[in-house]
Amino acid sequence: MSLSLSINLSMASTIFTSNPSLLFRYTRLRRPQQCPLEQLKVTQRNVWLRRWSVEAASMVAPVVKTKAKAGSRLARVWREIQGVDDWEDFVEPMNTLLQDEIMRYAVFVMVCYMACDLEPTSKRFLNCKYGKKNMLREVGMDGCGYEVTKYIYMTPDSSITTQFGTCPGRWIGYVAVSSDDEVKRLRRRDIIVIFHGMVTNTEWTANLISSLIPARLDPHNPRPDVKVESSYMNLYTSDDSVCKFSHGSCREQLLSELSRIIKEYRDEELSITISGHSMGGSLAWLLAYDIAELGLNRDGLNHEVPITVCLFDSPSIGNSSFKERCEELGVNVLRIVNGNKLIIEHGF
Repeated sequence: MSLSLSINLSMASTIFTSNPSLLFRYTRLRRPQQCPLEQLKVTQRNVWLRRWSVEAASMVAPVVKTKAKAGSRLARVWREIQGVDDWEDFVEPMNTLLQDEIMRYAVFVMVCYMACDLEPTSKRFLNCKYGKKNMLREVGMDGCGYEVTKYIYMTPDSSITTQFGTCPGRWIGYVAVSSDDEVKRLRRRDIIVIFHGMVTNTEWTANLISSLIPARLDPHNPRPDVKVESSYMNLYTSDDSVCKFSHGSCREQLLSELSRIIKEYRDEELSITISGHSMGGSLAWLLAYDIAELGLNRDGLNHEVPITVCLFDSPSIGNSSFKERCEELGVNVLRIVNGNKLIIEHGF
């Protein structure tokens, strides 16, 4: 059975003893009054973006530089670190390898914010500032051991109009695969899917106006008792055929790319790690359930590929039946939460 573990940020003295807390530093970078970026005055927005860029860059460099130190130890216990035994004896007290891995995936989430164009006057507003081949290098992650294979776009409930026109589709994250050198360090080919959180008015509104609906992601077994938040399901499954960047819904893009990657590396040891912050964490959890429910996490020998979800400040997204089904499917969920954050939840 798999468990959903919640680690409160008040445990930072235990979790992040050797490094400044990435997550606490992130909370200090929150926007004034937590309002969407496009509502800030120009001067406020520019100051916040400059501060964000400097702070985020200082967080990325140490993680990239020190990641090789624990390579051999991590290779021996990577399945336990990924949660196959429900992180037994790894959380209390916090295992240093698990601590390092949480930090590593947190940085991959930070990359989403660093690479996303949050300047409303830009032609690429709400899209990535860089091409996928150069993105990790541009944000200071060159040498991180992963290669981006696909950008992911979603369609919110309503579009945003800019001076350059209207495009409902917006960049929400990326898929990446560990390089051959990183495979030697990790002892497996790690497939990561990373999502950023809410940055616009419509996303905040969708988070507040929501209700539980049946997920029904498996057409052969709809399971009407398994329910999730309608706002996240809409973001995950809505399709925008107009936007030039997206091809199909967020779900269709992800399932297609993950199926392709698993097929390409089907003869190797694989892992799937999905991470996100806030709304992005909810999409990460939904994707993990979807993959497992459809049985897409199978390698060339029909062995189950472990799925691990690492969530930062993410709300729960479903009812108790959703949680129970995730546990039955072996989806390993690790939630890192900020005890001071207020979020409306309908689920467990």
